[in-house]
Amino acid sequence: MDGLNIIVLAKQVPDTRNVGKDAMKADGTVNRGALPAIFNPEDLNALELALRIKDEHPGSKVTVLTMGPGRAAEIIREGLYRGADNGILLTDRKFAGSDTLATSYAISMAIRKLTPYHLIVAGRQAIDGDTAQVGPQVAEKLSIPQITYAEEVLAIDEKSITIKRRLERGVEIVKSSLPVVVTVHSSAPDCRSRHAKQVMKFKHAKTVTELQDSSEDYIELYKDRPYLEIKEWSVADIQADETWLGLSGSPTKVKKVENVVFTAKESRILSESDAEIEGLMIELIENHTIG
Repeated sequence: MDGLNIIVLAKQVPDTRNVGKDAMKADGTVNRGALPAIFNPEDLNALELALRIKDEHPGSKVTVLTMGPGRAAEIIREGLYRGADNGILLTDRKFAGSDTLATSYAISMAIRKLTPYHLIVAGRQAIDGDTAQVGPQVAEKLSIPQITYAEEVLAIDEKSITIKRRLERGVEIVKSSLPVVVTVHSSAPDCRSRHAKQVMKFKHAKTVTELQDSSEDYIELYKDRPYLEIKEWSVADIQADETWLGLSGSPTKVKKVENVVFTAKESRILSESDAEIEGLMIELIENHTIG
């Protein structure tokens, strides 16, 4: 078979493991400048799934697509270092404040420009929102099938894909026609490390904005190595309707973010008696702590 065109949806997220008092802005959006920025963990699982398909099917191409401010180009470079072929950054002030509905609209419009494609893969959810909505919404806007909670690709050809899904109480094997959106569970294999040759090849990969802000002259280098250009697309480039983007196009508003710390207020010591353990289980079920 010929190579597959695979799009990996990735997101640079604030490290929500370190949420502090400055984590929210007055308008209810996340203050990303106050938190360290990282590659969304499950998007790394998705990248690995895409790279494994590429390894098994020579001629396949992996494109990393992300939406965010200029600094989000860093995760595209991370993708290139690990084996992706190119990347595109959706960046425009008009995207700022987009919820899952507006984000999925913008991403779907960008993907339409990348036609033809066979497979779109993304992490199951991002750790800054935990909604798991963007992937499925992209599929709906593109009117293509979707497979969620993917753990492993069992088979793929130019027309169909067979995937193992990791569910709460077991696994499920499903088959879908292509193209399809696949969201990847954290139980999927971890992403491979950077490859030294890829780092050397793409260490100077930059967006146009980064080049303009740089004090170094890379013009001749980019003429000789056009693959170093990380494309930047604006709202105009993807021909999106501005009223469906940003805060104005986002019906979801975050009221407050809190850092919750669980503390033990009481404890109980049980013996090894089956009756005591059974009594505790009944009590927990009756007060809806479990079950």
